[in-house]
Amino acid sequence: MEAFKTLNGIVGPVDRVNVDTDAIIPKQFLKRIERSGFGQFLFFEWRFDEEGNENPDFELNKPRYKGASVLLSRVNFGCGSSREHAPWAIQDYGFRCIIAPSYADIFYNNCFKNGILPIKLSEEQVEELFQRTAKHEGYKLNVDLENKKITDEFGLEYTFDLDEHRRQFLLQGLDDIGLTLQHEDLITAYEAKHKERLFA
Repeated sequence: MEAFKTLNGIVGPVDRVNVDTDAIIPKQFLKRIERSGFGQFLFFEWRFDEEGNENPDFELNKPRYKGASVLLSRVNFGCGSSREHAPWAIQDYGFRCIIAPSYADIFYNNCFKNGILPIKLSEEQVEELFQRTAKHEGYKLNVDLENKKITDEFGLEYTFDLDEHRRQFLLQGLDDIGLTLQHEDLITAYEAKHKERLFA
């Protein structure tokens, strides 16, 4: 998993509350067995009309938000079913960081397992970011995970809280498998001793 230390990226707004996982990645696209390739289906029913054409009214389809890597949204982001495909789609689309006031617990945990930084800010701070995103075309945020700080080029500076274990997870680029492999020598030694006991 790619380590996350700092990110300087365009902000892509999805100005809605209670964005659920079925909106993030609709159920008809869950048949794929690969973890990649889901980005094309992100927010599918909002991004496209019934004929498959881009909906020009959906925020992320606007040219000013192309290439965004910071997703900005409202309260209770990622609610609904526990499908891990939701963070897969978000990451595959190009987002490395999400900023919202609150998240559904399972979605929040799944983000860390897939190299995405979900930041919690107050509703007032999120509203300020929405206003700045609307005001400045190509609006960017610099996200510094090492110092738990968010800044922009107009003087904004926010700090955010994050569990230290999860912060280290992202800083070191570790998922559950990578964390386990840090103890590979101990695991190998244990297995060797266990094998000796079995066949002694």
